[in-house]
Amino acid sequence: MTDQGLARASLCHDAAVAAGVPLDDVERSLVAVDEPFELLRTSLRDDAALTDAGRAFTHRWLVRLLQGRVAMAAESERDPSLADEAITAPIVVAGAPRTGTTYLHRLLAQHPDLRAPEGWELLFPAPAPGPSTRDDDPRILAADEELTWPQRQREEMLSIHRYAGRMHKECLSAMSFAFRSEEFISRYQVPRYVEWLQAADMTPAYEMHRRVLQGLQRHRPTPRWALKSPVHLNNLPTLLATSPDASVVITHRDPAEVLGSVTSLVANLRRAFSDRVDEAEIARYHLDLYGRSLDALVDAPADWPLIHIDHHTLIKEPQATVDAVLARLGLSPVTLDARPPAEAGRHDYELVGVDPDEIDATFARYRERFLSGSGSSAS
Repeated sequence: MTDQGLARASLCHDAAVAAGVPLDDVERSLVAVDEPFELLRTSLRDDAALTDAGRAFTHRWLVRLLQGRVAMAAESERDPSLADEAITAPIVVAGAPRTGTTYLHRLLAQHPDLRAPEGWELLFPAPAPGPSTRDDDPRILAADEELTWPQRQREEMLSIHRYAGRMHKECLSAMSFAFRSEEFISRYQVPRYVEWLQAADMTPAYEMHRRVLQGLQRHRPTPRWALKSPVHLNNLPTLLATSPDASVVITHRDPAEVLGSVTSLVANLRRAFSDRVDEAEIARYHLDLYGRSLDALVDAPADWPLIHIDHHTLIKEPQATVDAVLARLGLSPVTLDARPPAEAGRHDYELVGVDPDEIDATFARYRERFLSGSGSSAS
């Protein structure tokens, strides 16, 4: 790896070397994403205040994304019929962060008729992995190295949210290949990229997500995917436009609890990459983001395929909650391993930068619509 940080020439050169292709192939792969790539790259360089270790990791991460774009383009050129792979009736777990989405996703993934993507599959989707290499593909170790890096820098992450190559992974890692992803914002302070992403059309990110899934199921037929990411809550119209037969399961928890927990998660994640982390800025970003998306959820069309479940009910009664969800989806019940998430240790946090009265005003309609009752398993 050349050690020139985040310069475009350095990133493209190293991606070409890693992929074993001419430099022109990498540049061609960037044509469709040049604007967000450049905004992200320059904001990382100028605004993110990266440590030396954070900069080195970020270089490797961006090189991996460029290499993945080249690999998927080459795979599609070799096998144009990949585009005909049908992603049929996916089940998508959404909801704000820290509302039980990861736990629910793990429970749904235990159903024999559902498949949830693993971390290594979303980080290295091409060439398409086959069943024969499922347990010993060298990409598993590479993904494990990348995904566990932040928690090796910040031990606090182990009690908040664990990552690993063989753990189920959320959709935003596939979207990152389109350079339209909250994954960048969670890890870094990149204000120019944030401004661009908030106004961007997210359709290319969802198209990239579909392309990744098409490759993953090419040699391993998948009747139905179980997918997950809080980012879908912010993009429900785009999600349902690109996957009109999807069913969306939304988890609900009081926003005051969500804001404190997600601020702590993102702050600790960013500290793996930078010594300059503004918790108040993180809290206000998520107040605005989920203030808009949860308020919009109140007005969601009645014919949208949404299933609503309460976070606390899920934690107290996981089997009954998932049984109700499966019934709504037309799937048979299954006996679950419902042990708590691995990161269910003590997670202390204190919300800063946001006034409780502002939280009350921002989420008044949402609380009245979704949190005013006693909660239900699936409604």
